[in-house]
Amino acid sequence: MKRSRFTEEQIIAVLKEQEAGMPTADVCRKHGISSATFYKWKAKYGGLEVSDARKLRALEDENAKLKKLLAEAMLDNAILKDVAAKKW
Repeated sequence: MKRSRFTEEQIIAVLKEQEAGMPTADVCRKHGISSATFYKWKAKYGGLEVSDARKLRALEDENAKLKKLLAEAMLDNAILKDVAAKKW
C-alpha cells in the first residue's frame, strides 16, 4: 500500500483548518490535495485527536501482523494435511 506523504498529525491539522471555517476548496489548494483525498481523510480521521490517530495506527499495525500470522498458520496447516494425506 502506498504511504501518504502526510502524517496523521498533519492530516488532522488540515481537517481542523476546514472545521475552523476555511472553505474546503481553499484548504485543498493550500495543501496540494484533491477534494476526494480530503473527504477520504475526513471519513477516516474526522473527529479524531492526534493521540487517537496514533492509537488507530498502532491497532492497524497489530491487526496486519495478526493477519500475517494467521495466514502463515493456515498455510502450515494445509501443508501438514497434504503431507499426512500422501502417507496413507
